[in-house]
Amino acid sequence: MASLSTSGAPKTIDELKDLLKDDVKVKVAGVDVDGVLRGKYMSKDKFLSAVIGDGFGFCSVIFGWDIHDATYSRELLISNKANGYRDIIAKVDLSTYRRIPWEFNVPFFLVSFLDPDTREPICACPRGTLARAISIAAQHDWDCLAGVEYEYFQFNENPLTVADKKFTRLDPLTPGMHGYSMLRTQLNSEYFNDIFDVAKEFQVEIEGHHTETGPGVYETALAYTSALRMADNAILFKYLVKSVGMKKGVLPSFMAKPWGNLPGCSGHVHVSLKTKDGKNLFAVDEADLKNGRANAQYDDTRWLSQEGEWFLAGILDGLEDVVPMLVPTINGYKRLVGGESFWAPNAVTWGYDSRAASIRLITPPSCPRSATRLEIRVPGADMNPYFALSVIFLLGFRGIEKKLAIPVPPVKELMGDKSKVVKLAMNLEKSTSLFMKEGSVAREILGDDFVDHYGGTREHEVQMWNEAVTNWEVERYLELV
Repeated sequence: MASLSTSGAPKTIDELKDLLKDDVKVKVAGVDVDGVLRGKYMSKDKFLSAVIGDGFGFCSVIFGWDIHDATYSRELLISNKANGYRDIIAKVDLSTYRRIPWEFNVPFFLVSFLDPDTREPICACPRGTLARAISIAAQHDWDCLAGVEYEYFQFNENPLTVADKKFTRLDPLTPGMHGYSMLRTQLNSEYFNDIFDVAKEFQVEIEGHHTETGPGVYETALAYTSALRMADNAILFKYLVKSVGMKKGVLPSFMAKPWGNLPGCSGHVHVSLKTKDGKNLFAVDEADLKNGRANAQYDDTRWLSQEGEWFLAGILDGLEDVVPMLVPTINGYKRLVGGESFWAPNAVTWGYDSRAASIRLITPPSCPRSATRLEIRVPGADMNPYFALSVIFLLGFRGIEKKLAIPVPPVKELMGDKSKVVKLAMNLEKSTSLFMKEGSVAREILGDDFVDHYGGTREHEVQMWNEAVTNWEVERYLELV
């Protein structure tokens, strides 16, 4: 199985003490349901005590409030008035050790959150949720592998200027539509290169980094690795880009659709499974490489293994019920609606090497057999990578366990008849309703406690939106109605 540990990560307390011998403090952080890092500095002595004592208290309110620290509209399971917003246990993961290059090289570790009574992961801990999915794969001696690609806008702004402007008339870093441009990166060369170089130093490996079409848009593909390490890297990549940006007078945004008339920002996810002997479970046998697998359900799956076909079927079968795990914000659905055409990633569609589908099947002959994988194109850059990866793998495992058949033909066969296309929910309210309904696939694979808590957080987001009066409404109705 692939190692999750960063380079230099300590394996024993003695190694940890030696690693920190010249330090006076340590930074730690965990992840909330919105994918926001919540952390603090700790003295070295307090940190070592927490590691030796198997955890330290962390206020549970980070699971009782939203992205702007407003408590949820109704009381939810983990943190509430009834339990006094009690502490939960933060357990340090020593395998996540790294130093923060832009912050005086301070040592840094991620934590996972445990219930103080049971010492088990709380139901909505993002790292704990993904770890549970990975443990299911481990029962079959499989390793979950993943990659994430982010598109994100850059603005010549900072938190003070955007507040002064009331988040309107923001100044993009560069003008025009210039995907894969060799020229636009010369305008902000130091910032553009620092993202790549600092990420390397921070042990967040990057495979590709370039401009994408849109004013001030970059796209960065993170290096393929084990799923938990990938989710960690994806969260930490946002942190480092925003931190580097602050020092350069740039405000990066991973909002899915910041402009109504421009393409949105995706957060595409690539996944595969590796066996204990290092083989890609989704790859066909060597003997089938020339002509493809004889018993494939469709021509498009001839170079996908039987297990890979069941995995694909599992995602397609449950996709409608888990959309909030892939598209968690009000704004994220504007990216999907903005596509309008059914082949945008807003439907239960798939296809061989097809960027017109929600799930792109990447197999020979377009890639080596060892690189066989699925690309899930529904998520935007605003996704929580732990939740997105969790639900993708859990749906896939369900497909393998039930030996599901692919429920719809490939997207190329649907181009002429949109009536056969199953559309995904196009707003957070509808998607959350499907997610929380009795008997949903989400409840089957994630459990009632998770669905009730996380679904409640999305219902809160919907309520906040429904109560808001937007600029569009004022501009449209103030004078004329």
